[in-house]
Amino acid sequence: MIARALYSLLWPLATPLLRRYLRKRARQAPAYLEHWDERFGDVLPQAGGEVIWLHAVSVGETRAAQPLLRQLQQRYPQARFVITQMTPTGRATAEQLYPDAEVRYLPYDNARVMRRFVAVLRPRCLILMETEIWPNLLHACAQAGVPAFLVNARLSEKSLRGYRRIGALIRPALRQLRAIAAQSEADAARLATLGAGNLRVCGNTKYDFTPPPAQLALGAQFRERIGQRPVWLCASTRDGEEALILAAWRAAKVGDALLLLVPRHPERFAGVAALAAEQGFAVQRRSDLLPVSCETQVWIGDSMGELFAYYAAADVAFVGGSLLDFGAQNLIEPASIGVPVLLGPSTYNFAEASQLALAAGAARQVADAGALVALALQLLADAPQRATMRDAGLAFTAQHRGASARIVALLASQLDP
Repeated sequence: MIARALYSLLWPLATPLLRRYLRKRARQAPAYLEHWDERFGDVLPQAGGEVIWLHAVSVGETRAAQPLLRQLQQRYPQARFVITQMTPTGRATAEQLYPDAEVRYLPYDNARVMRRFVAVLRPRCLILMETEIWPNLLHACAQAGVPAFLVNARLSEKSLRGYRRIGALIRPALRQLRAIAAQSEADAARLATLGAGNLRVCGNTKYDFTPPPAQLALGAQFRERIGQRPVWLCASTRDGEEALILAAWRAAKVGDALLLLVPRHPERFAGVAALAAEQGFAVQRRSDLLPVSCETQVWIGDSMGELFAYYAAADVAFVGGSLLDFGAQNLIEPASIGVPVLLGPSTYNFAEASQLALAAGAARQVADAGALVALALQLLADAPQRATMRDAGLAFTAQHRGASARIVALLASQLDP
């Protein structure tokens, strides 16, 4: 109680700093200034009807929610869905994937704002994706009698260490959750050490995501623009990784292979293109809408919402965020369409999925950029090995589907009479 009271006192004081932060981010990503009032609770959601509220912080969580939302819509066809995010890219993804839902930003965790938000929305329940633990949000829901659930929940060892430092704040918040659907036994065990109860292991909804046919068709169009050259995709790369990859690619004998770079954040598209050009590569960008020249060495995927299309156009894919200490992005997506997966050493955000993919032969792991490029070139030259990894990826992802249905069954057991 004391910890949350102190925490609540900080939010009004932090508001000027948050406004300054948003303006700073907007210098590179102007979308941070859009819908500004929603972030501070000055514009509240629509009221009325039976509402199911789902919060997914950014792109990955928003995409992971799609198979779950599909199941919920079938179970509760009369419900109106409100989906909240914290990032512009997450919001844009939600608007694309869920045109029939009300999409908006979640306000910052100011106690007064959260009480008003929950009182106006009056949802049947709140569903939080993955690791979204906001103490004032959960307290406001508990006070209003709104059951809250944490689903597709994951907690890495690194995050656990951070949460332990603020255990007096986090433990009461976790106890206000009606139930938690964890991705794995390891995630459940780590959450339990923080004081979480009513835990059930349901699996990872990311295995349930179906590649949109339009994205696969776009991938075929990309391949036509590229031609018959071998294609190595580096997807969702994080700051610092592109420089390492480009240096290693420059040092290797790559023949006519094309390096396709897709940075994780749109505000970095131009900078990565400039970096490749500065290193002497012939560079093109997806946004020029031109065929990829046979002279082009690096093609920059400077678009949002087309990651599956890039995967569909690739022969081998490296999943970014794993070469440096970012914990990796979603390796399940390329494996689900049979693309051989390469990983760097940092995979804590997808620890179980990485272990399973490596054990199944769907993925290979390397220690550094030099080894990464060497393995990519080896696989580009070895069609039988790529075919083996393709089949392993398809089997691996198919084996672990069904989490969305299990989560909906858990929610229904708590919500339905």
